[in-house]
Amino acid sequence: MKSFLASSIMVVLLSVSLYSQEEYIDTVKIPVQDQLDQLKSNDESVNEILLDMKSYIDLARKLKFSGYMQTQYQVSDGIGNGAYPIGAFAGGAFPTSVGSRFQVRRGRLKVQYENDLTFSQYVLQFDVTQNGLGIKDAYINIKDPWVKSWNFKTGVFDRPFGFEVAYSSNMRETPERSRLAQTLFPGERELGAQIEFAPELGDWTNYNLKLGVFNGVLPNSNENDNRKDIIGRVGAILPFDELNFAVDGGISIYQGTVRNTSKFAYTFNELQKQFTVDSTATNAGKNYERQYIGVDGQIIYDIPSLGGISIRGEYITGTQPGTSSSNSFYNPATIQALDIPGGKTKSQIEATSLYQRKFYGFYVSLLQNIGTKHQLLLRYDVLDPNTKVSGSEIGTAGKATTIADLKYSTFGVGYLFHLDDNVKFTFYYEFVSNETVNSAATNAALVPFKSDVKDNVFTFRTQYRFPF
Repeated sequence: MKSFLASSIMVVLLSVSLYSQEEYIDTVKIPVQDQLDQLKSNDESVNEILLDMKSYIDLARKLKFSGYMQTQYQVSDGIGNGAYPIGAFAGGAFPTSVGSRFQVRRGRLKVQYENDLTFSQYVLQFDVTQNGLGIKDAYINIKDPWVKSWNFKTGVFDRPFGFEVAYSSNMRETPERSRLAQTLFPGERELGAQIEFAPELGDWTNYNLKLGVFNGVLPNSNENDNRKDIIGRVGAILPFDELNFAVDGGISIYQGTVRNTSKFAYTFNELQKQFTVDSTATNAGKNYERQYIGVDGQIIYDIPSLGGISIRGEYITGTQPGTSSSNSFYNPATIQALDIPGGKTKSQIEATSLYQRKFYGFYVSLLQNIGTKHQLLLRYDVLDPNTKVSGSEIGTAGKATTIADLKYSTFGVGYLFHLDDNVKFTFYYEFVSNETVNSAATNAALVPFKSDVKDNVFTFRTQYRFPF
């Protein structure tokens, strides 16, 4: 009996123990499973976050921001008075009664997106100054994915002519481009399309070719005829590494036309030293030739224990259509016939009629680096907008010569200090000289040029750029 009772008690106790253990195991098993499920869910969330982060990283790698700002103080040896422009080629003419000024000369922000899979590129660059906001670049560039030697570009971008036009303003040593470049290529950019041959590998890596088709009316104007301008350059770089020496050069062409907005077309008679007019009615709407040819070259030599020295030059000659008072790149307005009510007067149309001039110009610069922070600079540039007339021949009564026919030469001297990779200071003085016209000239615009006018300009510039 005692044995049976003892056995019964043991069975009950064992049963209770086993039930309690099973209940304990079940209560533990449930939260552990929940935790595993939660960890799995968290892992999936982490993967989603990592995928999102990867997409943002890929975007950041493809999307690049860069920019620079140039602030400056300028002073001239003359005072802006409207009789002649002071500083027109040194950042814009000084206002009337002004001989010194502060400027935000350039404030650039560039956005660039590059797709490695399709070898394509999107570029948009803005310029912000005290005068407002403007667009400098807006183009698409596509590189061939096979031999990686050809590029196709379309939109608004630098015209492929010479060296100075496409040389970035944040890299250029002088505050502004030469008078020659500013006259022929104001704003540097144009709206069109271009192909470029620039191989990365092989025997042709030191050679390049650019050829483009453009509206020929500047980037901020709409096309006004069915003609297009062709611009191109072929260049080569010849390195002599063992001599610390390199030569870079090219030949450029510009073949385009300008539409006449009136029936008056002026050409220069070299024998009579005067402009003669053709007033045939069919001249209205007729296109006249705009043609340039140029050569550019650069010699670079690294002087041991001192720094690199470079000699750079460019020469351009050709035919430039302009107006009676300007030899700059001309963009004609819509034709207005003389007999249209409310249209231009005869004198207004004659003032914007085409004047064909043969021109030439050049610049030569010498840059000496001293270590990594200092640079000394000398530059001399010349522009003769009308090679068929000079000096005292300008301003003679009845010859129709004007300030647009004046030859200018500019000598500049400068010092540059690089504080670091971002900050650069420029000190630059320009001595500007003009041809002196006929002493009997009575044209009000020419009278000041009976002697060399006071239009020298000193510039102190601070530049900050990112990234370096």
